[in-house]
Amino acid sequence: MTVNFSRSRALAVTAGTLALTACSAGSLRADAGGGSTAGAVSLTYLVDNGDATVKLANQVTKDFMAANPGITVKVDTRPGGTDGDNLIKTRLSTGDMSDMFLYNSGSLFQALKPETNLVPLSDQPWANNLDANFKTTVTSGDAVYGAPIGSFFAGAMLYNTKVYATLGLKVPTTWAEFMANNAKIKAAGITLVIQTYGDTWTSQLFVLGDFHNVAAAEPSFATEYTANKIKYATNPAALEGFQRLEQVFKAGYLNKNFASAKLNDGLKLLGDGTGAQYPMLTAVVQGLYDTDAATKQSIGVFPIPGDDAATNGLTVWAPNGVYIPKTTTGAKLDAAKKFVAFLASPAGCTSQTTGVTPTGPYAVKGCTLPTDVPQVVKDTVSYFDKKDGTSPALEFLSPVKGPSLEQITVEVGSGITSAAAGAARYDEDVKKQAQQLGLAGW
Repeated sequence: MTVNFSRSRALAVTAGTLALTACSAGSLRADAGGGSTAGAVSLTYLVDNGDATVKLANQVTKDFMAANPGITVKVDTRPGGTDGDNLIKTRLSTGDMSDMFLYNSGSLFQALKPETNLVPLSDQPWANNLDANFKTTVTSGDAVYGAPIGSFFAGAMLYNTKVYATLGLKVPTTWAEFMANNAKIKAAGITLVIQTYGDTWTSQLFVLGDFHNVAAAEPSFATEYTANKIKYATNPAALEGFQRLEQVFKAGYLNKNFASAKLNDGLKLLGDGTGAQYPMLTAVVQGLYDTDAATKQSIGVFPIPGDDAATNGLTVWAPNGVYIPKTTTGAKLDAAKKFVAFLASPAGCTSQTTGVTPTGPYAVKGCTLPTDVPQVVKDTVSYFDKKDGTSPALEFLSPVKGPSLEQITVEVGSGITSAAAGAARYDEDVKKQAQQLGLAGW
């Protein structure tokens, strides 16, 4: 696992098994109309081996090649998590990278040393059409290095709209309203807040998904946090994520099997209405749709509530980027630029929608969503349409995220460690990682 919540991680859990798939690393040839012609340029495109990622890659390469019969694109796969991350960095350092590759945007992208290893793309016309929030996540210095693949998604509270309707509940815009809703849900004998610590990474949402509230209270938090001038344990706004995780446990609001339940179990509880709410990444609901199509309309999403209804909004994750290494040159470079231009176009967005149900808006101006997208997507888009309705997750604003957060949040959410102690431990975890990165002030 990488230290960040990545788009790759989210996509890997959307298809079928809701886990990193068993798709073996190797080559997958997209079967496109148009084929190749004499003298055609052949490109390789490296992606992680998550089922949904591969499905998306095959769809866009198929559609691209149909429109560009002189270019052939072969999809290669790599492992997910730390193994795949290390492979990317090794291949870049040895000059053995594929002609194009998919990788995280945000802080992990910065670790690739873009100025040294990647082709700058700021001069491409499509770069001016990128969503501003996404553009910053693939920019290093003054140059843009990546085109978006996939759509935005949120870290928030999935909820069963039928349960809410039956109990006459309104979507809460403050933590006090959320807890008041919980009292009514408990009286109905329904699990209030689903937690699935059998998959430890799922424990982090009350902290990571709360960042919009942190940013609203402390607009300079990301900058000061990166400079070691602000801490989770001593900043009231940042500490609240840990405290809310502690509160729902102490109130007895969790499913009985929260310690052993896995993501798959949590989604089932949410889908059948046995559970009302699940703090989670919205990208994972595709797996639920695959087993129960009705949940496309019965599952919605709202932000992790803060203290002030006026600043209520979503914490969002940007799409991954597709990058071209500097080892791609000549005719291959020209062809690769055409491919990333396709991804960053309305035609490319349409192709992506054909391959995988979008999780939110696309990061390209002019791209639209179909009218029949699931309720979660409609809810997510509504916050993008609201002034100051979204904030990028902290990992897109700062390179600092300790690797032990998921273990710490499991302990806080299980009553083993207090919120204050957990936040203090996380500050120490962050310190070690920041020092490894060589950041100033640590």
